[in-house]
Amino acid sequence: MAVAARPRRLFDYTVDAEQAERIVPGMRVRVPFGRREEIAWVAAPPREAPAQREYKPLIEVLDAAPLLDDRLLALCRWAADYYQHPLGEVFATAVPGPLRRGLAPAAVPPSCLRLTDTGRAALDQLPKRARVQRMLLEALSRGPVPREKLLPHAATAAQALHRALAAGWVEACEPPPPPVAPAPALTAEQALAVERLQRAEAGFHAALLEGVTGSGKTEIYLQLAARSLARGEQVLALAPEIGLTPQLAERFAARFGARVASYHSGMGEAERARVWLAAAAGRVDIVVGTRSAVFVPLPRLGLIVVDEEHDVSYKQQEGLRYSGRDLALVRARLHRIPALLGSATPSLESLHNAASGRYLHLRLGQRVHATAAPRIGVVDLRGQKLHQGVAEPLLDACARHLAAGGQALLFLNRRGYAPVLLCHACGWAAGCPDCDARLVLHRARARLVCHHCGRSRPLPSACPDCGGKALLPVGQGTERIEELLRLRFPEYRVERVDSDRLARAGELARLLEDVRENRIRILVGTQVLAKGHDFANLSFAGVLGVDQALYGSDFRALERMGQLVTQVAGRVGRAGQAGEVLLQTHQADHPLLRLLVEQGYPAFSAALLEERRHYGLPPYAHLALLRAEARHEGAALAFLHAARAALPQDKDVEALGPAPAGMARRAGHHRAQLLLRSRSRARLQRLLAGWATALEELPGAHRVRWSLDVDPADLF
Repeated sequence: MAVAARPRRLFDYTVDAEQAERIVPGMRVRVPFGRREEIAWVAAPPREAPAQREYKPLIEVLDAAPLLDDRLLALCRWAADYYQHPLGEVFATAVPGPLRRGLAPAAVPPSCLRLTDTGRAALDQLPKRARVQRMLLEALSRGPVPREKLLPHAATAAQALHRALAAGWVEACEPPPPPVAPAPALTAEQALAVERLQRAEAGFHAALLEGVTGSGKTEIYLQLAARSLARGEQVLALAPEIGLTPQLAERFAARFGARVASYHSGMGEAERARVWLAAAAGRVDIVVGTRSAVFVPLPRLGLIVVDEEHDVSYKQQEGLRYSGRDLALVRARLHRIPALLGSATPSLESLHNAASGRYLHLRLGQRVHATAAPRIGVVDLRGQKLHQGVAEPLLDACARHLAAGGQALLFLNRRGYAPVLLCHACGWAAGCPDCDARLVLHRARARLVCHHCGRSRPLPSACPDCGGKALLPVGQGTERIEELLRLRFPEYRVERVDSDRLARAGELARLLEDVRENRIRILVGTQVLAKGHDFANLSFAGVLGVDQALYGSDFRALERMGQLVTQVAGRVGRAGQAGEVLLQTHQADHPLLRLLVEQGYPAFSAALLEERRHYGLPPYAHLALLRAEARHEGAALAFLHAARAALPQDKDVEALGPAPAGMARRAGHHRAQLLLRSRSRARLQRLLAGWATALEELPGAHRVRWSLDVDPADLF
């Protein structure tokens, strides 16, 4: 049995004759574990027990049939082996919360909800304070709505729906047949890409679709999905973030109808379980979700699509540290079906796989509407007059496009008002007491906030060291840029779009609707705005903070900068107007930045790949990072020194460290790390398999928090 309680090994229990007849791998059981009971997973069929050993009896079989079929079991085993993670925890990761806790799979109700006559009467009587309840009933008053569209965010909407169902205001129903949008005519590039994908050999194959923003990658996803659905198959489509899932799901639903479901952590647990079980029962044709959707059971799976495949959000950063993109490829291989990876800025790993022939490489170089790519320029900040960190040429360009009727976007991947609050008299700077980091000034909330541990405190009225009153905000965040633009362009509506602003349910959807209706003329935002959105009237974008990436400590910083700049530029000029993008930097002569601006992402990524090859970095080498943290200084490093001493000798695997982490103290814990590097993935995996078990037996293993991260997304 695999128990989701941290041990890396499996456990044996005795079963009676009746249980032995019933249990098969993939079922859940209840077992005694120490002094408590745990939910465990059957990992192997029953076998004859050695006579000389005694085992505890299994308590209860929870399932009549396996929750995880053979291919999902194989996927979980692969993930446990590759990411060196306990199999029981992998099984627990694969299922939604209610099933993880041992609840019985409930019958899957109809996928739509509608307002009853009682609900219509209640709508007129609701008090004003019942805002969420009113929004829910008003949405249903216009006709039946699929559950997943009604619950875009978990907590308050789920509670309101529960009350409405209990009161008889809302009832379940089958979805009405939706209007199905016809497929548009393909461009020559799209048609060629579809033809090449259709001619690809049957069974498993992976393809990389590299297309500039606006080139119609989603239409190719839809064309391939149509072929799969016509054969009676199901489709899995992954998006990197919750905010991008609804619009991708809407594109699929508009083309194929109501049997499209979303699956992501922004949904309530009960709703996730409903979608999971409906997909397993074959009542869903298409699942659109974030990385966790890679585990949704789809018995007739015929196609997997990974949109924005380069995005770091596909990598889980705690618990089972898996890559949703990579597991999607493994799952496609297990099902012997095609996998399509799409991006305007492919990851260097995917470009390397395409160049080496492991992926079919397809390119879309033209926008669907035959519009020219925006002109990208660089504003050299040296000697420039700055307004709150923004150069005059950038503000002038913004004014020019606004006067011509366009919209403008200023992009800065740093929220808050200023990253540092400084005393002008003595030099004191507000620091986080629990992290090696400065507290960020959030002027809208009058708070100082740590963006690493979440600690928050009121804005001080005086310096705690010298009592001085001259406290200066240093640096720029989105709040400060928003303030500047409101003062500079009072005649236009300015809105900030970042995670602080989007805390309320439905806020992003409301803001995006106002952008599309041209009610918002100037946007200030973080990477929330950089991906996937189509703003027809946006003609100008200014990118701030480029220098942060040019000299970032992580070797992936430049790659991510190039991707973000290219993605931001892709939002501009999509309706045919002349687009312009300006990057402001103090390093205008940086060779890689010049290459990106003058020759585009393909030349930029090729140069980065050559640099990675020279220095022996991914994708030309493979990494595993052992992280440790402890309350007491020195404990994490002591554990890592012991871990290095226990490392098997292999001349093909290099150990670097241990050393303090890039941020040596976070959330009150002292942090350190040990990096392993090898040019052979197989040799690294063989070493990790034995070492991971040995780590659990080290004397200090239970006095620190440690994790092993295979293919780490960052080294922070």
